[in-house]
Amino acid sequence: MFVKIDKMDTPFKVKIKIESIDIDNLNHVNNAVYVKWMDNVAREHWAFLTKDNPLEEFIWVVSRHEIDYKNEAFLGDEITAKTWVGNTRGVTSERFIEFYKGTVLLAKSRTVWVLLNATTFKPARIRENILNLLLPAK
Repeated sequence: MFVKIDKMDTPFKVKIKIESIDIDNLNHVNNAVYVKWMDNVAREHWAFLTKDNPLEEFIWVVSRHEIDYKNEAFLGDEITAKTWVGNTRGVTSERFIEFYKGTVLLAKSRTVWVLLNATTFKPARIRENILNLLLPAK
């Protein structure tokens, strides 16, 4: 369960409390749950970035996930997901997410997202207005 979204900083952070639905027959968080969380964290970040200008003419879809599982999480644990955007060009944007229990890294991921036109479902070039939302000013 997503219990809190922290204020915007780099990286963007989401707190998650582990519930029974997240647990598998090995009594820890199932690996597939992390994929669901990755999607949710990315959507929460996008919603935060576009809260003043929703950009409903666009949607994001995944073209690739890479996940490294490092440690386990258990029922009742509270974890923090940290996300930030990496290389963004053309129609694709790279997103990184790390999941922590305290200071212990549980899993880390790299996802390649493709921006689509929400009406035609065709790839849409990532223009400067979106790039400025995704990548913090340097």
